Amino acid sequence: MWDVDGTLLHDRGRCYSAYVSAFTAFTGHEFRAQVNAGGRTDRWITAQVFAQHGIEARDGFDEFFARYAAAVAALPPGPGPAQALPGVAEVLAELHARPHVVQTLVTGNIAPVAAEKVRNVGLVHYLDTSIGGYGEHHEERAELVRTARARAEAVHGPVADSDVLVVGDTEHDVRAALDCGVVAVGVATGRTSAAELAAAGAHHVLADLTDTATALAVLAGVPAPARAER
Repeated sequence: MWDVDGTLLHDRGRCYSAYVSAFTAFTGHEFRAQVNAGGRTDRWITAQVFAQHGIEARDGFDEFFARYAAAVAALPPGPGPAQALPGVAEVLAELHARPHVVQTLVTGNIAPVAAEKVRNVGLVHYLDTSIGGYGEHHEERAELVRTARARAEAVHGPVADSDVLVVGDTEHDVRAALDCGVVAVGVATGRTSAAELAAAGAHHVLADLTDTATALAVLAGVPAPARAER
């Protein structure tokens, strides 16, 4: 279960601009909110944004999310400033080739935006986005893990806790995995350091995904090649 922003890719504000324009079109307010969005879900973020603008619209989030998704769909084609992080495509490709591995997303993004982000940087064909957990489902990230697991097990059958891996770059990803009793893998490619991910309780911490062999050893149980003795 992959997080998106800061773990698989950097969107560099491409979809954020669509969020801001959708908010203004939906509410008539100029966007002025300041929210620490790292590791949070779009439902949680939007609740904070609306509250900071004095708007009581929790029941209207679904309509707002539809506006947001439409704004993202209308973005000019091409990755623009967005890019997959180093090593990500190689690791996803290796995992995709292994029949015992199913890859999906657990992300704070709403589903259409998550799909667009990974499509835009050429990663979507490695992922089964239909069984993911997304930011419109719940404010709490652990619930997204539960949603994705239930969807995956409905298709693939029961999966042991030790075979469910949540991979992300924030403490929120780690805590969501721990709350669900599954494996937390921290990747220090965002704003959270490796030490902070470890302190949050991650079972494994990777500096990044550039070392494919090490990543596969953690994510697919593939032994890393032995180092030559000197």
